[in-house]
Amino acid sequence: MKRITKLAATSLISMAMALPVKATELVIGGKNFTEQQLLTEITSQYLSKNGYDIERKAGMGSSVLRKAQENGQIDLYWEYTGTSLLNYNKVKEKVPASEVYSRVKELDAKRGLVWLNASKANNTYALAMRRSDADDRGISTLTDLAKAVNTGGGLTLAVNAEFYARKDGLKPLQKAYDFKFPRSDIKRMDTGLTYTALKESQVDVALVFATDGRIPAFDFLVLKDDKNYFPEYAITPVVREEALKANPKLAEQMNKLSALIDNYHMSDLNARVDVQRQSIEQVASDFLEENGL
Repeated sequence: MKRITKLAATSLISMAMALPVKATELVIGGKNFTEQQLLTEITSQYLSKNGYDIERKAGMGSSVLRKAQENGQIDLYWEYTGTSLLNYNKVKEKVPASEVYSRVKELDAKRGLVWLNASKANNTYALAMRRSDADDRGISTLTDLAKAVNTGGGLTLAVNAEFYARKDGLKPLQKAYDFKFPRSDIKRMDTGLTYTALKESQVDVALVFATDGRIPAFDFLVLKDDKNYFPEYAITPVVREEALKANPKLAEQMNKLSALIDNYHMSDLNARVDVQRQSIEQVASDFLEENGL
């Protein structure tokens, strides 16, 4: 009997050793615009190459995605520090740009969410002009813009409806810089159309997102926020604490990826999709290959 038991045990061990090791499963989420779709695909391809079994859940709404992560349905996605600060944690007081990351890291830790190393890409709101026009008018900062508006420069502005109405949007921005566009000179439109309107000289100033690939492609100048009105929107990988505990190497791997992303590279990647019409899958694959990942 003992001999049979030993043989059986030996057989079971051999069978177990012959079976392939199952990859760790991770659910990667993402929002429903180009930059987020790119980050989802880059992360999914990268972690797949590192032995993880990846399930993608791209194209989700911001609040839905956040709730899904809090509920354990999403393990990892890239979030913006300012979005967590204002939208999810409802922080109303003015937080210095240098402290936004540490504040959201602390607040979200209470929900079991870990903010890894922030990238150098800051996809904040910004106002932009055609570079040639800005140069001709001597405008490079929001203070310069305020002076031009206040002295009757006749400038027109394109913004989306959300920024026009939100409590940290256009009205408080104008208050902070002490200027005001006449209502008739403000054109409200969908976010994507602000870039086209500015490019085609339908307006003089437009609301943009700092890492959008159309900014360099259309030769726009982003006006410097010299009073630091806008909070930081640093793009950062956020992981459920349980997923990190189950995958000891994940933080190091994601921090390595995060260190490669800055405004220049993010804008370039966005432009490859939005301007050059390359596929998201191909752009993600090329990025990883270019960086030896």
